[in-house]
Amino acid sequence: MDPISLFMIAVLGMLIYFMIRNSRKQRKTQEELADKLKPGADVMTSFGLYATITELDDENNVATLDVGKGVLIKVHRQTLTKVVEDESADVAAEPDTSEKSS
Repeated sequence: MDPISLFMIAVLGMLIYFMIRNSRKQRKTQEELADKLKPGADVMTSFGLYATITELDDENNVATLDVGKGVLIKVHRQTLTKVVEDESADVAAEPDTSEKSS
């Protein structure tokens, strides 16, 4: 075999490896998100709406969200892109590193 053919085969092998690796990462993050989606969890949708899950219908892939003051909306489960962690606990745990100059 000539060197160009070997190079092309090596590049093809690397491409396949990185495609498989990327799909595994995406599957893992989707599974982690699915584990966190439970009633009472604060979430962000793909269109930027922050709400609290009140009900999940796995059969129809529908989530009922409370957006505030008792307003409930139904969205497709795939629009739930992120579980919002309590940021106030993270901020309280970090020490204040800012120094005030006098």
